[in-house]
Amino acid sequence: MQVAIIGAGNVGKALATSLRRAGHTVTITSRDRADAARIAAETGARLASTSAAAAADAEVVIPAVPFSELPEVAGEIASAAAGKPVVDVTNRIAFGSNGPEIDGTSSNAETLAALLPMSPIVKAFNTLFATNQVDPIAEGVQLDGLVAGDDPTAKAKVLDLVESIGLHPIDVGPLVRARQLEGLAFLNMALNIEHAGAWQSGWKLVAAPDTSAAEEGAR
Repeated sequence: MQVAIIGAGNVGKALATSLRRAGHTVTITSRDRADAARIAAETGARLASTSAAAAADAEVVIPAVPFSELPEVAGEIASAAAGKPVVDVTNRIAFGSNGPEIDGTSSNAETLAALLPMSPIVKAFNTLFATNQVDPIAEGVQLDGLVAGDDPTAKAKVLDLVESIGLHPIDVGPLVRARQLEGLAFLNMALNIEHAGAWQSGWKLVAAPDTSAAEEGAR
């Protein structure tokens, strides 16, 4: 599959590494061209000059940037990514009087869907730290790749990507479920922040119901 990654931080590098290892064609870009060039050289990804150029030939587009940068990226890729799955990997966290906190009344993915109305938005990879995006096995356990989205075809394509890098794919339902996925990620981050964790923890739903029938129906 041809995948565009926009962003050359920890997540961009991790996903470029795992997707290239799985045999996908990856194009990467970043506003810091030197960082993108370095990751392209390290992973075997192609280097694109702009976000729009990266998205133009891609089958799936992954903006691997902080949520605050999504509006700008969305404006750059809106035409090139029209009709293509755009994967939201972002999370939200803030700090109040009692420590880390989150507003769960909406989700970053729903905000991105409003910014990119011509692209089916899929939530995926956000419940994993970058270390587990590279290596989906934690203490001998295969971690879950939880995926939410409203468009069945787009979601099936992303589930294939999730499975290809070694995660156990689980279709958790419509895009509104991104609120819970962002909540899971928040809980994992908060635990590591509050208890000086090693940022290696990940989620595994034991004895999860089989969602493969729904996935196959979407293909």
